[in-house]
Amino acid sequence: MTARGIDLVARQEIRTRLRTGRWKVLLAVWCLVVNGLGLLFRLALEYDDTSSYGEPGVPMFGGVLLGVLVLTLLVTPALGGQSINGDRERGTLATLQVTRLTPGEIALGKLAASWGTGLVTLLLTLPSLLLPVAEGAVGVGRALVVLLVTALLIGVVCAVSQAWSALVARSVTSILLSYLTVFGLLVGTPLLFALALPLSSDRVADSSGGYDEEHTERIWWLLAPNPVVVLADAAPRLPERRVVVGDVVATQAPQSDPLGGISRSVRDIRAGDHGYEPDREDGAAVWPWGLGFDLVLAGGAVALTASRLRTPLYRVPRGVRVA
Repeated sequence: MTARGIDLVARQEIRTRLRTGRWKVLLAVWCLVVNGLGLLFRLALEYDDTSSYGEPGVPMFGGVLLGVLVLTLLVTPALGGQSINGDRERGTLATLQVTRLTPGEIALGKLAASWGTGLVTLLLTLPSLLLPVAEGAVGVGRALVVLLVTALLIGVVCAVSQAWSALVARSVTSILLSYLTVFGLLVGTPLLFALALPLSSDRVADSSGGYDEEHTERIWWLLAPNPVVVLADAAPRLPERRVVVGDVVATQAPQSDPLGGISRSVRDIRAGDHGYEPDREDGAAVWPWGLGFDLVLAGGAVALTASRLRTPLYRVPRGVRVA
């Protein structure tokens, strides 16, 4: 497997995608809609002026990035969900398989094309994301970290969508299964956590008859693969503020930081009721486990795709077109 073979497949795949002008129109509409909504969100923040730091750039950055992540993950399944079975339906996949290209090169080349298209959609949102950076409300390092994590999550969904495309004969079915996978990561993980929460509780006896004590530290890992949790927890957060009330000095988390708020919540969930220490400033990180799970899922998806592209085929599944 060589980089030249991967590059050849990727360039051919991109040429095929851009052969018509529909992609250019869709990307232009995406750019206008996302950045327009980001600017409207900024105007609403300036009008409301609810920022704890008096800087609307911080909630704008977090809110826009979360919206861009969700929207991008909803668009991404259409990029890789028909890359394999779509070529089978058109009779063009066999043309690649009879060349000296290996199954791994074909799989990684097609993944690079769909991932690259997803990264273009992310780059088109930079005008609204970099405005808070230019104003100094968000550091350059923080912006780079969250953009890198977002790019990796887009690649994970592209890899999983491509695997469904290799497994299922019809592109409509594979795209639907890809959307269900994204739904499972975004909505299914919090739902599983909520369902498992009562099962994690222990009965504690007291003078009033006892009560149920929930142990979220036992089931925090159910939330870890969620892309929103991974992104929010990986992002460097704003420092806490010192609040003086009379003779009491306390720390207060900035309420205007959406990413930091989600991160503090999931780290408190991991710490649980028995993991809290008065002198501890922060709980253990969740995002390395979640991102690691997602990357392993993507690696398995690529390996599965490559295995489905091996030739010769001794048994052709029903409904699969060879050439």
